[in-house]
Amino acid sequence: MNAAKRQVIFERLRQQDPHPTTELEYTTPFELLIAVLLSAQATDVSVNKATRLLYPAANTPQKIHALGVDGLIPYIQTIGLFRTKAKNVIETCRILMTEHNSEVPRQREALEALPGVGRKTANVVMNTAFGEPTIAVDTHIFRVSNRTGIAPGKNVDIVEQKLMKFVPAEFKQDAHHWLILHGRYTCIARKPKCWNCMIADLCEFKQKTPLPETV
Repeated sequence: MNAAKRQVIFERLRQQDPHPTTELEYTTPFELLIAVLLSAQATDVSVNKATRLLYPAANTPQKIHALGVDGLIPYIQTIGLFRTKAKNVIETCRILMTEHNSEVPRQREALEALPGVGRKTANVVMNTAFGEPTIAVDTHIFRVSNRTGIAPGKNVDIVEQKLMKFVPAEFKQDAHHWLILHGRYTCIARKPKCWNCMIADLCEFKQKTPLPETV
């Protein structure tokens, strides 16, 4: 895909949604960090249901740490891998309290040193909480990048590198959210809604889905 096509694709995505953001509910960088930690292999909907109960009771490193693993589990047990996530969240709170003055660090190395925080989670926090032009590649972004031809790659690291190289600078801040939402609602895994896609004419996907027949 050439640069001119990418430019038009992102111009259209911006026109549709000028101020995209995460669908995770949060009010502070710490709440976002915990929500993203909980969202691994889980839906944003399930995480929001849990944090709507958790955050009114505990939404700081001190308060969540005070719950302990056993006290945290009842709030998040509807989310997949909740036992492992509970341990990671409690340990993350301890590290934030002892090493970062209870603040979420802005630096990638410090974020990735937290339990359960990988490159993708760090990218989300850096982008959404701190306005850094990072792009976190999840399953949706990986699929959209490969299908459309925006940034094809065999693994998430290659796709991220290509996105950071090829996405025009003016769109880098919001590209993560546009691509994830496009993959979540239009360029879905099994039967992409190509017939209802604003970038279908620019997309290089060979097996575009036709308009479903009405009964």
